[in-house]
Amino acid sequence: MKSPSKIKLTFYLLGFAGAALFTVLLVREGAARVMQAFVAPKWVIAGIVAYHSFPIFLDTIAWWVLFPKSHRVPVFQLFWMRWIGESVSTLVPSAAVGGDVVRARLAAIKGGVPLSIGAGTVIVDLTLGVFITAGFTILGLLLLVQATGQTSFVGPSVVGIVIALCAFAGFYFAQRLGMFGFVGRIIARLASSPEWQAMSEHGETLDDTVRSLYARGSGLAACCFWTVLSLGLTSVEIWIALYAMDLPASFLNALILQSTVFTIRSAAFAVPGALGLQEGGYVFVGSLLGIPGESAFALSLIARLRELGFGIPGLISWQVIEGRRFLRTRARPASS
Repeated sequence: MKSPSKIKLTFYLLGFAGAALFTVLLVREGAARVMQAFVAPKWVIAGIVAYHSFPIFLDTIAWWVLFPKSHRVPVFQLFWMRWIGESVSTLVPSAAVGGDVVRARLAAIKGGVPLSIGAGTVIVDLTLGVFITAGFTILGLLLLVQATGQTSFVGPSVVGIVIALCAFAGFYFAQRLGMFGFVGRIIARLASSPEWQAMSEHGETLDDTVRSLYARGSGLAACCFWTVLSLGLTSVEIWIALYAMDLPASFLNALILQSTVFTIRSAAFAVPGALGLQEGGYVFVGSLLGIPGESAFALSLIARLRELGFGIPGLISWQVIEGRRFLRTRARPASS
């Protein structure tokens, strides 16, 4: 029996640590009080799940405008791919990039675009999204300082943002310099086989595609616009939950909490679903905004239910697609 790899072991440990933190926070805030605070009309959860399709649709448009006009997939078909991608990223223990890999694959096998274009648009969309999310985080910090007067958390937060931006700036410049072809060429030289040589050629094609996408200034500007609008509209979900729970229901509080969630989930990408860390962020920022701990924890549970309600159908749809593709692949050798 094979022993689990170090990566899997690390993943399991982080998952258990997140679950432990979740349990500790639940015990500290009081499970009974959290459940009492969680009580809300059923339409709230259903409404938030349904409403989430609007930000996802805007994210879809942000992705769609990056495609060259000759290879654009219909918007609603791309929306379906984006929905599946978010479902995978949110619910499948594959780190945050798992859904991006899936939507690039779906764009190729279901949308009919070349894999280099599907992957290239996802890479550019992901890179721009990181820089926009960093700006959203900074805006949330400034609003939190203005609303509470607290500044103790600003220093560490800014340091973390700067480190992340430097890392992704390096990733951006590496893309412009041709990182995929470079990696492929090194592997091809080490392996010296036709398969790895083909990988090198595919990497160079992807490099050319990514460079051409970055050269389209109008597409980049449109992608940034729709992504910013999506981030703003996502805050409405928290505003609805605050209102339904009779908490301080200002859009400012919702925007601050939403920026906190984005920051934590981005930083804690290795922890499945940012379990425990997301709840801790809600409780910490909620306390600064005058929201009781049990209510802040309940807000996080509402966000979890929205993820399940929106994501489970997406996962089922993805598994149906992959299952049919697997059966067709197995049937071909038998029929030949």
